[in-house]
Amino acid sequence: MRYSISQRGESRSFPAGDAFLGNASTGGEVTIHLGAPLKPDADKAAVLIELGTECLGVHTGEASGEEGSNVLGFARYRNGSDAPSQLIELVRQPNSKPEAIAAAKAVFEAAAFTVVVCTDQVGRIVDRLVRPKYNVALRFLDEGLATAKDMDLTCRLGLGYPDGPIERVECG
Repeated sequence: MRYSISQRGESRSFPAGDAFLGNASTGGEVTIHLGAPLKPDADKAAVLIELGTECLGVHTGEASGEEGSNVLGFARYRNGSDAPSQLIELVRQPNSKPEAIAAAKAVFEAAAFTVVVCTDQVGRIVDRLVRPKYNVALRFLDEGLATAKDMDLTCRLGLGYPDGPIERVECG
């Protein structure tokens, strides 16, 4: 499925030079807005808008839990200045069209991304899982449980993490 991109400024999900940007076409069945204002288009299979930490409803409006159309949000997890992950969190509303979800998944999966679908809530999946972990690690540091170096080493060796929570917070 072909996709077109409307972009204004830098994209957190697709930094300059990302292959996904280069493979866009004009007039695709799916339109992706990166930093550009949302322009709904009922004639498209799906219209996607890159989200930061905000909900999709900020862009589409809220309708007492009845909102939904072919407009979806998405976020690609990225820790600080690290390269973005291959995970796309696709954000749907209560009445999002199933065919729009399928079209969005098809575009991202064709580009070798892993797509998970979640509801329109602040923080979505990854942020809601990792932020509490970082907050606890910082609280433990404040309480003097261990040094940052020792907490990071414990998480790497004891839990098999590639890096520790304090290292993650500091690199962001």
